[in-house]
Formats: sequence, C-alpha cells, structure tokens
Amino acid sequence: MLLAAFSRPPDARGEDVNSSIVVAAEPQATYSGLKEAAQYFGPLTEVAKAQGFTVDEAPYEFAAGPRSVVRSDFHKDVGTRVMRQATLAFLADGYAISITVIASTEDEMENLVNEVSFSGARTSGHPRK
Repeated sequence: MLLAAFSRPPDARGEDVNSSIVVAAEPQATYSGLKEAAQYFGPLTEVAKAQGFTVDEAPYEFAAGPRSVVRSDFHKDVGTRVMRQATLAFLADGYAISITVIASTEDEMENLVNEVSFSGARTSGHPRK
C-alpha cells in the first residue's frame, strides 16, 4: 500500500460507510503473464468476492486525463448500508498500480473517482529526460 486516506479514522464508528481512497502498487511479476491492466482484475475480483463483494461493472477501459486506466465496480451489503467500491488499475514501470475508492453512495463514489487524474502522465515506458 502506498497511501490510504479516510473520511474519519479507520477505527471510528459512524452511521455511514467510512469513505476512503487506497493506492497500492504490486510488482507486475507477482502475477504470471500480466501484460495488460484488465488482467489484474481476475485476481482482484476473486479477492473482492471472497470479502463478500458483488461485481456491478465488469472491467472496462477509460481515460483519466492523459492516462488510460481500467475500472471495475463492486458493492457489498453491510447491515442496512451498502458499501460501494470502484477500483482503477494500470501498469507502470513493472508495477500494477491500483486506486480503490470506497463510499456509501454511487454519487459519492463517482465524485471521488472523478477527482483521480494524472497530469503529465507518461504514455510510454521510457523515463522522462
């Protein structure tokens, strides 16, 4: 995990889902044959389902600024509440980078996802000079 940001401390109780954004990087070599970001969602979906999530949106590609990312959406019933999750993923410099947004409503989730942008992101695998 590279970064985790929460709307309130993780252990603090609240009436609604604790909205959060988690950014993680895993070596691409961890996943045999991983050549495209969409392939990352095979193992990610297995983990999400094992934690009680249901797939709402199969992985699809879209542009987040100059970078192309793959996204998939999930939800999980938590008592009387629904936890919504959107995960964005891309490959860069030998890593699978994922950005996971968790929220209590679809609107809140979309607002958080829409804040993700990559200004000046590289589109090739060559370092900047």
